[in-house]
Amino acid sequence: MTSGPASKPPTGAPNAPSPSDPSGSGRIELRLRSIDDLDQPATTAAGKGATTAKPAETATPQSLTSFDWLDTIVDEVVLGSDAGAQPPAPGAGLNQPTQWRATGIETVPAAEALPVDVLDQVLLGYSPIMDRHHGVVATRLTVVPVSPHRTLDAGALLEAVGRVWPIDSGAVSLNVASESLLKELLRARPDPNIMIEVPAFLAAETAGVAAIIELAARGNILLMKGRPRVELPRAVLHCFKWSVVDIGEERRVGAPTPSQGVQRILPCIQTGVRTTEEMRQSFERGAIAVMGWPLEDPVTPRRSQASPDLQVVLEMIARIDRNEPADAIDQVLVRDPVLAFELMRHVRSASPGPLRLETGSFRQAISILGHQHLRRWLAGVLARTAETVHLKPVNFAALRRGLLMRELTSVTDDPALRSEMFMCGVFSLLDHILARPIGELLATLAVPERVRTALVDGRGDCFVALELARAIESEDPHAIRRAAAAAFVTPREINRALMRSLRVALQLERSTRVA
Repeated sequence: MTSGPASKPPTGAPNAPSPSDPSGSGRIELRLRSIDDLDQPATTAAGKGATTAKPAETATPQSLTSFDWLDTIVDEVVLGSDAGAQPPAPGAGLNQPTQWRATGIETVPAAEALPVDVLDQVLLGYSPIMDRHHGVVATRLTVVPVSPHRTLDAGALLEAVGRVWPIDSGAVSLNVASESLLKELLRARPDPNIMIEVPAFLAAETAGVAAIIELAARGNILLMKGRPRVELPRAVLHCFKWSVVDIGEERRVGAPTPSQGVQRILPCIQTGVRTTEEMRQSFERGAIAVMGWPLEDPVTPRRSQASPDLQVVLEMIARIDRNEPADAIDQVLVRDPVLAFELMRHVRSASPGPLRLETGSFRQAISILGHQHLRRWLAGVLARTAETVHLKPVNFAALRRGLLMRELTSVTDDPALRSEMFMCGVFSLLDHILARPIGELLATLAVPERVRTALVDGRGDCFVALELARAIESEDPHAIRRAAAAAFVTPREINRALMRSLRVALQLERSTRVA
């Protein structure tokens, strides 16, 4: 576990110097560890005097319910082109819902367009890769061909992945469920931050040995998925840095914890983790990281209380002090569902008399309070903040759910729906975080009816999008197909929305993080 909370400025003086912010700028940040640090002892960024790059200038918002700041970021993320495509005519094609159906159409420069076929021909899922300190050190992207008989372009896939994860933006592990595509990837030249999972049976084939050795020699990290049924040549075994073992196939489950001197030939990354208890047990058995979503049990016991994230609160105060617009403050707030929940509750309680103003977006809540009121409220929240290490995986999931659900409705003519989709995704894990029924939690907020209907009653347009987001997180192609059919969207529409949302999430997190 990391050390205790960093020194907090006293109320009323949030910019006072501290051990981790000697300049008193209020721009204290956590340094997230990289995939390369899995083999190294844990360290913290406290006391390093790190600074944060100044965020890009943004225009003052014109509409309280729009997401102009997010549109600006998305416009810079070019993942494909549908030149000449037109939206479907009303009533044509699918029997779609009346309020939303993403068409995936986006105007982009022709020179920046990707080959249009790669996102048509695969189903994508994703999950985080977490270290024992609950830090997300990489992302796993699962790629499943829509048709097993179709030849896929490995170069086009790598180009699409590279646009979301440039070399300097963190690591991504490709889990490809196609032997032919995987063999093409091994012969390609992926960027060094792209890891490739190789099934053990494929590593044992002599025909692929040369490609594996060459790829490892170029510096790419190779992961062996599963256990080989035959002994691998030493030259091949040494090409793999880690093994990937599903928790359902873990032979050490139920066995005594191995002694300190007992080690695997290859350090293990445990996949298929679904609860915090499974995550804890995996690390006790010697795993160096886990893949999966530990979201199936409450992350905060009922006897405890989830706290707002210290770093998020300090960065919001710093942006207020720099007189940045509401959308810039919003970009920080959305990284912490607990703080967003408390802010929405405060906005409702601050409404005069019996008036209960419905708040359709987080930025609207910020604008309703105003900078000085918000700053005073945040100063009071500081006393209850913490470095919420155990909430990192759930915050990672909540931000990406909200962005994905919003991107699925990117061409709707109802901007309020897009904001509500985002809010629904961010708040969809509140019951998991706070260990209380979601209906009880939302009863304290003035949220839009579509958000409440989705999260409490399990119906409506927002719920359809939420189920699709959950299916994508499961990395199960059958679940993705079922959810896509219910939402009346195609693989390409889903994949474009997913890749955009993952890229935007990285940009939002990096905008307030030490490079």
